[in-house]
Amino acid sequence: MVFENILLSLAGNNLLLLGLLGGCITALLNAIGAIPVLFFKKLPERVSDIGLGFAAGVMLAASFTSLIVPGIEKGGINPVIIGIVLGALSVNFADMIIPHMHMIIGKEGISSSRLRGIWLFVLAITLHNMPEGLAVGVGFGSGNLDDAVVLMLAIGLQNIPEGLSVGFSILAEGNKSRFYAFLIAIISGLVEPPLSLIGAATVAMAHQVLPYAMGFAAGAMIFVISDEIIPETNRVGHERYATYGLIIGFIIMLYMDVILG
Repeated sequence: MVFENILLSLAGNNLLLLGLLGGCITALLNAIGAIPVLFFKKLPERVSDIGLGFAAGVMLAASFTSLIVPGIEKGGINPVIIGIVLGALSVNFADMIIPHMHMIIGKEGISSSRLRGIWLFVLAITLHNMPEGLAVGVGFGSGNLDDAVVLMLAIGLQNIPEGLSVGFSILAEGNKSRFYAFLIAIISGLVEPPLSLIGAATVAMAHQVLPYAMGFAAGAMIFVISDEIIPETNRVGHERYATYGLIIGFIIMLYMDVILG
């Protein structure tokens, strides 16, 4: 695989460096997704919801094909289930205590008067991206480079519509420049490289935790899909379009897993 050869040429067999590179690539694709904000003033809500639905579909398929199934193969069903539960509970806990804001749902977490609305929104996106970065790192830390590259490409692919959505959501406030919106969209994805490194380091140093870690990353992503992405795409009557986007993303991820894996 071309991507695998490129990564190996840059990092050799260093799993930590591979995980960090994987996180950097997904963050880069998030930034690429935000580029249109530099040239256009508005993104139709329908397009945004289709894109987020697509991202949800990719994440959902990746959770199973690249995390849950390999985790079961490596350690059995029980460690993976424990990991899924812990991952979902961890995101839920973070969601309750970290102050953040969604464009439609509004403020969540502990109330804070010190943070401006824009940074509350960035924190919301950061919470969303944390499981994705962790998943990429766990994938590379497992040592199975084929599956890890597929997972990296899947997370990167769904980061493109996410970056697009973030940039135009910031621009929609009306008092922000295009470059500012683009910059915030980039910042929202910068959590992924360090989380990828943490995920890779955890698995590489204690390989027996791999099935737990895979379940954890999958559970965290599934929680985000159900609790954050789907409600956001169903808020203003575009749920049918968002559902089509989810199905398309799911199918594309399945093809990627079969063809590239």
